[in-house]
Amino acid sequence: MARPGTLILALLAVWTSPFFLNAGGVASAQERSALEGESEFIIFVRAARVGTERVTVTRSTSGWAIRSTGRLEMPINLTLRRGEALYDDSWRPVEVSIEGSFRERPLNLSTRFDGTTATSRFSNPQTGEPTQKQDQVAANTLALPNNFFGAYTALAVRLVTLAPGAEVRAYISPQAEIVITLDGVENERVETASRSFAVRRHRITFKNPGGDVAGELVAETDGRLVRLSLPAASLDVVRWDVATVAARRQAFHREGDEPVKIPAVGFSLAATISKPAAAGGRLPAVVLVPGSGQVDRDEMVAGIPIFGQLASALADAGFLVVRYDKRGVGQSGGRSESATLSDYGEDARAIVAFLEERKDVDPKRIALVGHSEGAWASLVAAARDKRVARVAAIAGPGVTGAQLVLEQQRHLLSRINLPEAEQKARIDLQMKIQAAVLGTGTWDGVPDDLRTQADTPWFQSFLAFDPAKVVKDVRQPILVIQAELDRQVPPPHGDRLLALARARKKDPGAELVTIPGINHLLVPAKTGEVSEYGTLGDVSVSPAVVEAIVKFLRR
Repeated sequence: MARPGTLILALLAVWTSPFFLNAGGVASAQERSALEGESEFIIFVRAARVGTERVTVTRSTSGWAIRSTGRLEMPINLTLRRGEALYDDSWRPVEVSIEGSFRERPLNLSTRFDGTTATSRFSNPQTGEPTQKQDQVAANTLALPNNFFGAYTALAVRLVTLAPGAEVRAYISPQAEIVITLDGVENERVETASRSFAVRRHRITFKNPGGDVAGELVAETDGRLVRLSLPAASLDVVRWDVATVAARRQAFHREGDEPVKIPAVGFSLAATISKPAAAGGRLPAVVLVPGSGQVDRDEMVAGIPIFGQLASALADAGFLVVRYDKRGVGQSGGRSESATLSDYGEDARAIVAFLEERKDVDPKRIALVGHSEGAWASLVAAARDKRVARVAAIAGPGVTGAQLVLEQQRHLLSRINLPEAEQKARIDLQMKIQAAVLGTGTWDGVPDDLRTQADTPWFQSFLAFDPAKVVKDVRQPILVIQAELDRQVPPPHGDRLLALARARKKDPGAELVTIPGINHLLVPAKTGEVSEYGTLGDVSVSPAVVEAIVKFLRR
């Protein structure tokens, strides 16, 4: 790792290393033509934007060229007037050079590669005197000088051809050659405002002389650089189209999914429509209504894309399915900080209105399927909108929000070793906060940070919500699905919701399905406790949940 005052000024200490390619390990220039073009990267340190770098990749009969210009602001004050990395047609290094300034001092570097020898010429950043240095390197090393981030395109090109366990060698010009290990790879998709594309997320380790440094490099499958992250330096270098609020990580992707924008009141909801592979005519439709928090359309919790999986399974069963980013989340407009449960119900109604106009939807068979708090929002929408044909409430609370929060608090306290007096004090404080939020008490004695968290329109609407007052106005058939191991909304809530549904004056039908062995996330579990979520691994939503929904909607 470079130190301040030596050779190439290590502001962010960028480290790297090449690897030994086996035959055919790197694609030809003809296959890599998609790499050509210009991209702008935004540089963040501790989540604050500190600079930009514009990168251009071109090829010619002699090979590949990566060229960059950029600027890192104060306190770094580094200007990259020209960064250039030249490679032959097989991505073996030819030359790398940098011209710029660091804190108003000239910064010049040129490293020429001849077989296994790297010869560097540079100006000493402290004295300005010309210096020359030679190092022995691998024939196919990568050239990765500090603070020339476009050079990482070459690393991306290498990594996309490799499997976990591989090594890459890289020359941190003009300091030394190091090894980069590929520790793991995840395939996923990214959706921007203009397109959706596949990426590979590479977990890597820089084997520096001063110690290992973990990092992550994300690239498109053809090698185009998307993101470089070095958590130890709080550094993120992100391509502009992925850095915008319109971009999102697709935790779940189904072939043929259709991204849509759905008009709501004053903004648009970003959504994905999933359909059967051989869809024809007008289809029954399902709107998946998400639970509480900053939830996107896949309803990703503890690494499980609950709604992504549900949407795919329901589409396979013959339904057109809509899942969406909540207002103020992901690509959806609107403001979440001022939203209430009533507002979320209106968002669900906006999607019903959108579906009613589609030629591939049967307007008489539009159902709402809500999970957790989304079950309440679905009931609100159904009570207000006759266009909703049926409602499925999954893990929906059967008591008021205020009662539920206290119930959850008591359960949590029962699992930790606290004196009884301390437990009582915490419950008393929770009750005081809730009374203040509901307007039946004061904020006297409540810490400011807790008041800031609690004194919101959403929390007020949640605490005040009483499903009994809403269910009585729902004229549609209701399915209640309860998870046997749910510790956030335990099984008695399902019984309570069923009783409310069956107490309606003109009950159009209500049923309860309790599914054994699954938790609040609808996946197999042992205890169902929230503390277990992070240990579940790669699990899937129980098929029994899908079976119950399909049976109910087809009836």
